Amino acid sequence: MTFPILSIIVFIPMVAAVIMLLIPAERRNETRAVALAAATFDLLLSAWVYVQYLVNEMTGYQFIETYKWLPQLGISLKFGVDGMSAPLVMLTGIVMFTGVLISWGVDDKHHPAGIQDRPREFFAFLFILASGVFGVFASLDLFMLFFFYEIAVFPMYLLIAIWGWIKTREYAAMKLTLYLFIGSVISLVGALAMYFASGMNSFDMLLLEKANFSVNFQVAWFLPVFFGFAVLGGIWPFHNWSPDGHVAAPTAVSMFHAGVLMKLGAFAALRVGIMLLPEGAKYWSWLVMLFAGIAVVYGAFIAFQQTDMKYMIGFSSVSHMGLVMLGLSTLNKTGLTGAGVQMFSHGVMTALFFAVTGMIYDRSHTRQIPELGGMGKVMPFATIGFIIGGLVSMGMPGFSGFIAEFPIFMGVWYVNSLLAIVASISIVLTAAYIMRNIRDVFFRPMPEALEGHITDVTALDKIAIVTLCAFMIGIGLFPSIMVPMVQTGVENILRLLGGA
Repeated sequence: MTFPILSIIVFIPMVAAVIMLLIPAERRNETRAVALAAATFDLLLSAWVYVQYLVNEMTGYQFIETYKWLPQLGISLKFGVDGMSAPLVMLTGIVMFTGVLISWGVDDKHHPAGIQDRPREFFAFLFILASGVFGVFASLDLFMLFFFYEIAVFPMYLLIAIWGWIKTREYAAMKLTLYLFIGSVISLVGALAMYFASGMNSFDMLLLEKANFSVNFQVAWFLPVFFGFAVLGGIWPFHNWSPDGHVAAPTAVSMFHAGVLMKLGAFAALRVGIMLLPEGAKYWSWLVMLFAGIAVVYGAFIAFQQTDMKYMIGFSSVSHMGLVMLGLSTLNKTGLTGAGVQMFSHGVMTALFFAVTGMIYDRSHTRQIPELGGMGKVMPFATIGFIIGGLVSMGMPGFSGFIAEFPIFMGVWYVNSLLAIVASISIVLTAAYIMRNIRDVFFRPMPEALEGHITDVTALDKIAIVTLCAFMIGIGLFPSIMVPMVQTGVENILRLLGGA
């Protein structure tokens, strides 16, 4: 019996959530300590899985664990990771760890920061969400993938509706939940259609990959399955829930939402849509590419217009996740590799953006760019972090964004050079709004209203910023840390596509 590392990674947050709920509400520091201990342990275990993943073994899935659950219906708890999902498991560990640091809370009545209101319940819901996310990335059973998917979506409503920005939290939480539940129900119908059409009486995705569904079946069911999941990936025109959700959510939830949850949608669309219905993917790839291309340019244009920092990052996420979908739609090695790296790179980058924005908002009580200025003088550490995130966002060489975006545009060029040229407009727009934002928020004179009210970020905030920056710079300078691993996952996808 091999060590059940993936099961431990998936269920640690759930166990930690139960422990935290058992701690008396007034013992806030004990709650925070349990959250930090669980998040640190999960980060170390997910990093261990990443490091131990054997890139030379072209076996597809590694660390496989199977536990019979409902054998009569062919449902089992089956975990395993490939070159696509191993980086995403580590990404979840990184965002979980830094999210806890950012939410720690400073009990200072003049400069409160982090989560002050009911931290016990906040961290418990956040960790239940994390458990669901880990479960989706590690699941090799279609039923359990849906099970964890719903666990990941459900706490978002409570986290935004209770701890979110008071002006829009009810509206944003309900809008997000309705969009994502409707999308997942449509995908679930497609998954059940696959289960019955396969005649295998099994939800095991490794078996379903060999089911040889008819071409007509795949063409008919690909769109509902793919787009049902892609709603969570923020694909145009089903992206509308995303920026509102980002803006209303508290900082750590925004980090999870943009950093990890949107990857959940893209990953499930790939895992269930493209890999189980490859003929359908080939047939409809032009439509996915069109919608993704619109998302890339449209998201960048709308981000350029924003005056609220969180809305700017929210629409920027729609644009950058459009690049992931664009890479997936190419169905070629270059584009798919870029999409895999972009999921990780964008996850770390947006977690950093939202973390710094949260630090600024906690201290200035505004996210309006025209009302801010001079932050570089008071918060130098956060300034450097935001600039590094900006360079990644612009796709500058030497940072992870370049390693991700360049192969995506190459992959699109092989398929449709005109679309690649149109989509590249987003690079110019991204540079424009990022540079303008850095100038206005960090290097303009500080408005008089804020003079004397802004304090520097805490030591825990600094640890979070360094952690996130280290991954973006590390992968940018040493792409071999991640690219060969992602390519092993891509090889498996191409095999299912018949070398497409």
